[in-house]
This record gives sequence, C-alpha cells and structure tokens, in this order.
Amino acid sequence: MDNIQDILMELAEGFGNTLALFVVTLLFALPLGLLFAFASMSKFKPLKWFMKTLIWIIRGTPLMLQILFVSFLPNYVFKTPTKDLAAMLNITINETMFLFVALAFILNYACYFSEIYRAGIEAIPVGQYEAGQVLGLNKNQIFSKIVLMQVVRRILPPMSNEIITLVKDTSLAQVLGIVDLLNAAKHAVNHYVILTPFLYATVFYLLFNGLLTLLLGWAEKKLSYYKV
Repeated sequence: MDNIQDILMELAEGFGNTLALFVVTLLFALPLGLLFAFASMSKFKPLKWFMKTLIWIIRGTPLMLQILFVSFLPNYVFKTPTKDLAAMLNITINETMFLFVALAFILNYACYFSEIYRAGIEAIPVGQYEAGQVLGLNKNQIFSKIVLMQVVRRILPPMSNEIITLVKDTSLAQVLGIVDLLNAAKHAVNHYVILTPFLYATVFYLLFNGLLTLLLGWAEKKLSYYKV
C-alpha cells in the first residue's frame, strides 16, 4: 500500500509538469499561431515567404530535434552556457530546461495551428465579407463580428486533434531531463521493479484526454450555431 501511495505521488508530480507544459503551450501557441497565419497570408511577400519557410521547417522536422536545437542555441550561438543563462534569469537549471522545452513546443504548435487557422479563414465564402461591406463594416469589424466565430467553428475539429496530440507529445520533455508523467512512471518502474506505474500513467493520460474530448465536444456543439 505504501508503495502504491509513493508511486501515485511521484506520478502526480510528473503529471503536474505535463499539465504545466500543456497549459503554457496552448496559452502562447494559440494566439501566436493566428499571427503566423496572418503573416503567411500577407501581401508583403518577404514576410509571407519567411513565414512559409519557417512553417515548412518546423513541420518537416521532429519536435525532439527542435527541443534539442533550442537547448543548444544559447551556448553555441550566443556563447552563453545554460548555467549562466539560469543565473541571468535567476532560475534553476531545471526551470531553464523547462523554458527550453516550452519555447520549442510553443513554436512547433504555433506553426501547426497557423495552418489550421489559414485553412479556416480561406474557407469562409467571399459572400460573408461582401455582406459585411454592405452593412458598412470595416475589415477589422467584418473579421471580428462575422468571420471569426465561423472560423473557430470550422477549425475546432482539427484543432482538437492537435490539442489531444499535444498531451501525448509532452512526454518528449524528458529529453532534457524534465520529470513529466511518463518519465516519472519509468523512474518508478526502475525503482520498484514493477510494471504497474505504466498502467497508472496510462490511466492518467486516458482520463486527461477523456476530459479534454468532452470539453472540446461541448464547445463544438455550442458553436454549431455559427456553422455555414
């Protein structure tokens, strides 16, 4: 019984890091992805092609490689070792590693979200924009009052898939030594020489993804009013 409690406590701590990475990634990647989408659709060609190239690179390389690249960047490009960077930011080495992982995740998911945003915006019929112009609305008003919620309704299913994938991708944080849920389970398996921590971790993931699925399904039903 004591072992079970210790294992669950260790998994709960790992799940806390998993949840923190999940929330931070969504909090910054969702708005950043929208900015990336506007940039990729910009009429200013240098900005448009820069953004398209960045998105192509991010989508064409493994997330693990991107995490490693971000972690090596301060040392090899700016000649600032990780321990010095941690001292400059007044945070621990572990917190610095979490920062590297979070930056890689945010950039990665912002690029994926941007393509979903772009597809949703371009799928809106031209008549919706023309209707707004007839009503005397400017471009910003047309987007915020007419287009935005229709876009959200269209992109919610593919966005939901990416959000569920994000939960599972958080396990890649262990490449920099972050104790996420899966890493905590592996440690418990090695320490207690039993496989049940993997089963407990599976339950954690399934419950979390189950709650997200219900929440996203509820949001999709609420937004069905805006279906075109």
